[in-house]
This record gives sequence, C-alpha cells and structure tokens, in this order.
Amino acid sequence: MPKDAAAPPRRPLRADARRNADKILAAAGALIAEHGADASLEEVARRAGVGSATLHRHFPSRQALLEAVFKGRVEALCARADELLAEPDPGQALSTWLRAVGAHAVANRGLGASLMRDAAPALGETCHDMITRAGDALLARARAAHAVRPEITIGRLLKLVGAIALATEQDTDGPAEADLLLEIAIDGVRAR
Repeated sequence: MPKDAAAPPRRPLRADARRNADKILAAAGALIAEHGADASLEEVARRAGVGSATLHRHFPSRQALLEAVFKGRVEALCARADELLAEPDPGQALSTWLRAVGAHAVANRGLGASLMRDAAPALGETCHDMITRAGDALLARARAAHAVRPEITIGRLLKLVGAIALATEQDTDGPAEADLLLEIAIDGVRAR
C-alpha cells in the first residue's frame, strides 16, 4: 500500500466490545485517581471484570490506555465548559468550571506528567488547546460582565489550578484541600 494512502476506516465496535472498553476506561480512571499513573494493568482488568487479553485488545499498551483516559477526561471537561456557557452568572460559571478543572487535575495524579514524558507531543498540545479554548470562552463572558479582574488570562488561571493540584497531590485529603485553596484563589480573581 502506498505510504500516502488513507488507512481503511475502522469498523464500529460491537455493543459488548464497547461496554468492555467503557468498563476498562472507568476502572483505569478510578485506579489512576487512587494510585497515580503507574496503576497496575492487571488490577484495571480485574476491576473492569475483563481478562488481560480483552484489556490489551482494546488498549495494546499502557500508553494507549493512559491516553484514552486522559483524552476522555479532557473532552468531559470541555463539554462541561460548553454547558456552563448557558449559565446566567458568567462569574459563577467560570468559578464552577475552574473547580472542575481542579478536580480533573487532582484526579489525574501524575497522569498528565506521565503522558507528556512518553506520549506524542500532539496529544498534549491538542488537550491543552481544547482546555484553553473552553476556558477562554467562559473567561470572555466573565470579563464582559466585569466579574473578573482585567489582568486575568486563561493561561494564568490554568497555571494557578495546576499549581494547586500539584501542591496537594500527596495530601491525605488532596481533593478537599485543593478545592479550599482554589476557592481562596478564585476569590482573588473576582473583580473588586
């Protein structure tokens, strides 16, 4: 086959195969939140109620599984931002989304760093661009409503959320601590 020929389209998964893939992704996501990106693939298969061969049929490598978990989480985060664009209070919508970003970052427990170390650069750039665009739309509404200080940028907000998540990653109650610190930070973002 010539190098520039398009790959044949992938057939859609059968319903049972799709359910297995979804169960694997859910189990992997939960284990990553509990144990970090080095969670055991055998434990993922066990929690998903599938065999190791089924896991590897859907996700041929640890990297493929981690990328699928991360991309799914980013897509959900961006979908949440789209939903929040309809909220009547733009400042509250931005605040709600930033808390979701914080929960996303805390739940990833090293997943992003692991992927950036091992993944194709395009995945990180694509996910970062998706999050930035989603947040920018919410920030633009909040800025137009004078709900945030004028010097606030989406880049600064995402750095702030990321720093809080990193700082609380090893805390026994990391999600609660991250949420509290984020609430303090959000208060500083609001227009005076």
